[in-house]
Amino acid sequence: MQIQDIMHKDCSYIGADESLQLAATLMDREDIGVLPVAENDKLVGMITDRDIVTRAVAVNKDVRHTKVRELMSDRVLYCYEDDDIEKVAENMAEQKVRRLPVMNRSKELQGMVTLGDIAAEASGNAAGEALSQISQAA
Repeated sequence: MQIQDIMHKDCSYIGADESLQLAATLMDREDIGVLPVAENDKLVGMITDRDIVTRAVAVNKDVRHTKVRELMSDRVLYCYEDDDIEKVAENMAEQKVRRLPVMNRSKELQGMVTLGDIAAEASGNAAGEALSQISQAA
């Protein structure tokens, strides 16, 4: 089975020059905790609800005027839509991540996949192993 069979399609994203307030609003509206960040049709980062809370709200940054690019993680891990679920689960465990953007081979954003998606759909032991490794202290 491939990632495209279980991923969330129609994934929302945000521009790097948008405000943190808009990012939080989109996350709330869509009930998600992460947004891919795009610039000129390229994936350039990721912003999480935790980034907004710990790196902006907690230190009194003005979320209306602080840009996503100021707090986003620019180290973007991703997988391809035609990757095997087991391979992606192993990679998620190794990298200790719970979600990945899904790209096509032209590197265009196609969706998101979460460890929960893999756990719900994958056969075998890959999801359990991934959950175990992610949960271990670094």
